[in-house]
Amino acid sequence: MRRCSRTGCLNPAVATLTYAYSESTAVVGPLATYSEPHSYDLCEEHALRLTVPRGWEVVRHDGSFALPEPSVDDLTALAEAVREAGRVDRQVEPPEPTSGPGRRGHLRVLPDPVND
Repeated sequence: MRRCSRTGCLNPAVATLTYAYSESTAVVGPLATYSEPHSYDLCEEHALRLTVPRGWEVVRHDGSFALPEPSVDDLTALAEAVREAGRVDRQVEPPEPTSGPGRRGHLRVLPDPVND
């Protein structure tokens, strides 16, 4: 299930927002089948309350927004992921050893100054 793209919103997405910059128009329609890089998924509340800059127009889908039904592909992928994670014979690769203090990845642990 996809979530609303608005920061801090955990509601499920039911609509997709796209912009037609050349026409100064925002289009809010039913949830797209796939998440696109230049579109935004919105929950019903944010889809209905969307505002645009002065001079722009909003085109909205007539009718109500509904949660999409899970497809067979979604359910199959979920079942396979759960099955794979629960396999006893699954090999877990050990972490790569590091040679001293160096940047291995983009994350690191910092000491908590409050508890020092």
